[in-house]
Amino acid sequence: MNTRLKTYLEAQVPLIDEEMFSFLPEQEPLRFLYEPMRDYPERGGKRFRSALVLLSCEAFRGEKMRAVRTAAAFEMFQSFALVHDDIEDGSEMRRGKPCLHHIHGVPLSMNVGDALYSKVFEVLSANREVLGESVTLDLVEEMVQGAQLTFEGQAYDIGWIEAREMPSVEDFLEMLRLKTGWYSGRGPCTAGALIAGAPEDQRKAIGDFGEMMAVAFQIRDDLLNLTVHAEDASQAPTTTAGGYGKERGGDIAEGKRTMMVIDLFHKCNSGEQRQVLEILNGDRSDVTPEDIEWTIALMEQYGSIRRAEDACRERAQQAEQILEAIPPSEPRETMREMCSFLVERVF
Repeated sequence: MNTRLKTYLEAQVPLIDEEMFSFLPEQEPLRFLYEPMRDYPERGGKRFRSALVLLSCEAFRGEKMRAVRTAAAFEMFQSFALVHDDIEDGSEMRRGKPCLHHIHGVPLSMNVGDALYSKVFEVLSANREVLGESVTLDLVEEMVQGAQLTFEGQAYDIGWIEAREMPSVEDFLEMLRLKTGWYSGRGPCTAGALIAGAPEDQRKAIGDFGEMMAVAFQIRDDLLNLTVHAEDASQAPTTTAGGYGKERGGDIAEGKRTMMVIDLFHKCNSGEQRQVLEILNGDRSDVTPEDIEWTIALMEQYGSIRRAEDACRERAQQAEQILEAIPPSEPRETMREMCSFLVERVF
């Protein structure tokens, strides 16, 4: 990680976390609600979504401290999304530990996710004393519209698995734009620009950057699921270091339609297609390590991993080009470094 970005995150993330945890009280029912609500945030994470709110605000000469509460709201949204996503995907690990539903069960964890989602709007509404009524309402509307996009993208992501369908690469990229593009990029960047009072064309430009970077980031994250080593899979990511925090090949075991598996399916022969579908559509408990390694080797054989890496880098380059529409500044260059870091991660 570049020194500029590392220094920025080390300085700002504690401010964001302090604000976020101030809205997560340690009160009753502690064991069944408030303690589990704090679990995922306390495990670590890169915090890049919330940092983007601050950087975008600063890029348009806004006051960073006026954006900290909104940054905390985006981090809260991330925790809510992960809790529900892990349940819907049948995931095993999150940030190096068992997923919340494996610790507390599905019903309690669903309630925790719902409570985190409600907290997002409590945090945003509390902006009135900092930003005034008009900007606060704009931020709430941005979150509502963005959440809808996220849910639409998730519908495709889990719907393809339930329907046992294999989409095209183009359909997959549109799903990523909906599911990840807003809440991991466009949303935080737009929110920071709104707080700074940036004009509409600049809000759109910084949002376009965020969306393109977020899609590239998600492709890289899916690639890491295939290449991560065991020691990194069990190590939680932190702000400036750490591992991957999820199990190698878990996406294959879950039947997820990633860019690599979709590309493979449309490139391999009919016999291999049948075997790929048998692995993806079977019960997770029936998928063996040998099945996972066979699928990964086939992806390498047909060039699916290489094409995904190329698509990731291409979108990262496009994102950095979009940044040129933003006035030069230290925050803009920090965002450029963040883009490079997120899409070049290797383990």
